[in-house]
Amino acid sequence: MSTLIEARELTRILRETVPVTLVKDISLSIGEQEFVAVTGPSGSGKSSLLYLLGLLDRPTGGTLMIRGRDTARMDEGERAATRLANIGFVFQFHFLLPEFTARENVEIPMRKLDRLGRNEMRERASDLLAALGLADHLDKRPDQLSGGQRQRVAVARALANNPPLILADEPTGSLDSKSSEQVFQILERLVREQGKTVVAVTHDLDMASRMDRRIDLIDGRLTTETDKATTRGDSETPET
Repeated sequence: MSTLIEARELTRILRETVPVTLVKDISLSIGEQEFVAVTGPSGSGKSSLLYLLGLLDRPTGGTLMIRGRDTARMDEGERAATRLANIGFVFQFHFLLPEFTARENVEIPMRKLDRLGRNEMRERASDLLAALGLADHLDKRPDQLSGGQRQRVAVARALANNPPLILADEPTGSLDSKSSEQVFQILERLVREQGKTVVAVTHDLDMASRMDRRIDLIDGRLTTETDKATTRGDSETPET
């Protein structure tokens, strides 16, 4: 298994009047086609770690490698390009732009990466949404969709540039049990059938127990790592 992300003694400290340590000396490797849960109590540094792995924040110390490239050596333009091409994000709250349709929201990352023509972007966005059961909702705005539908649009947006890595921060935290299960199954199929790597922060220990590997944090430190056997699903997955 090829290494996708490698963190070495990753640390993040907020330089305030009284310094606050968010993440402390975390070292870990995440390979391709892994389904990883990040768990721990509130305030343990789970989201902070995810933002570091996703290049949304810079570490105070340590090293973060993505596909063998040292991200500390990248300027802001390189970081943005690396993020767009390699990482898709799904958050607890969908963060869809309310003035845009579902399809237009999915097109946004493609427009930023600027590798496809207008018609190609439109077609890809339509195909991703259709594969997630939203073919009849392409031209609806977020306020016309249910919570579960909005989160599926967010997943489609994360897949827009066909990144190898999906980072999800409490992706089912604001959903009912039925919608939560639908989103979980989508994430699992991305790993099993498309070979994506999914790293998800979650408070849902049942969800975490169904993933390949669990990383536990307490007070910003990695306490345990557990590998788990998994059952492969056989349902269809969005094509990319």
